[in-house]
Formats: sequence, structure tokens, C-alpha cells
Amino acid sequence: MDSSYNSPTTKPLYRGTQVVWYILYFIEAMLAFRFVLKLMAANAEAGFSSLIYSISYPLAAPFLNVFRITRLEGSALEWTTLLAMLVYWMLAMAIIKLFFMSKTVSTPEAAAKLDTENK
Repeated sequence: MDSSYNSPTTKPLYRGTQVVWYILYFIEAMLAFRFVLKLMAANAEAGFSSLIYSISYPLAAPFLNVFRITRLEGSALEWTTLLAMLVYWMLAMAIIKLFFMSKTVSTPEAAAKLDTENK
């Protein structure tokens, strides 16, 4: 068995990636609900819609003016929500990559990885 599996950094690394994935899933779910509710012209005054909009607004706010909203018969195609979902996914991937940079590796494992990357 690889000695890096028994490293003291393995369990915190695993937990850290779990936390990042959980946060990402929550953010993506809220933004996906927002996207679908806007697309389906949901009543913004309804309890569920209001809750989703209030939770997702701070997540979508930095992106709201990037693209125009496409409107068609009451529906709104919020391209910016899709952009927000992409950016949050990329951010989560970058954080997880940073976590893995702290993983303990053996010298043979590092050499093999370098050989693979330099081909």
C-alpha cells in the first residue's frame, strides 16, 4: 500500500474536499432552482420562490449585469445565473487542487508524476 494513504494529512484533506463539494452542491442547487424558477416565470411572491430568490441573490449578484436577461412572455433566461454556476464550479475545483498540493507524497510517487506530466 502507498505510504501517502497513511499520512497524517490524508484525513483532513479528505474532509476538506468533502466540505468544498458540499458547499458547491448547495450553491449549485440554489442557483439551478433560481434559473428554473426564472425560466418558468414562477411567482416571486410565493413562499418557495421568495426563499430561493433571497438565498440565491447574494450568490448571483456579482454576475447579474454581465449579460442581458432574455425575456419571453414572462419567462426570464438568466444567462448570468449559468455563468455564476460555472464560476463557482471552477472556484471549487481550484480550491480542491490547492488542497491536493498539500498532500504528502513519497519521492518515487513524485518522480512518477513528474515523468507523466513532462511527456
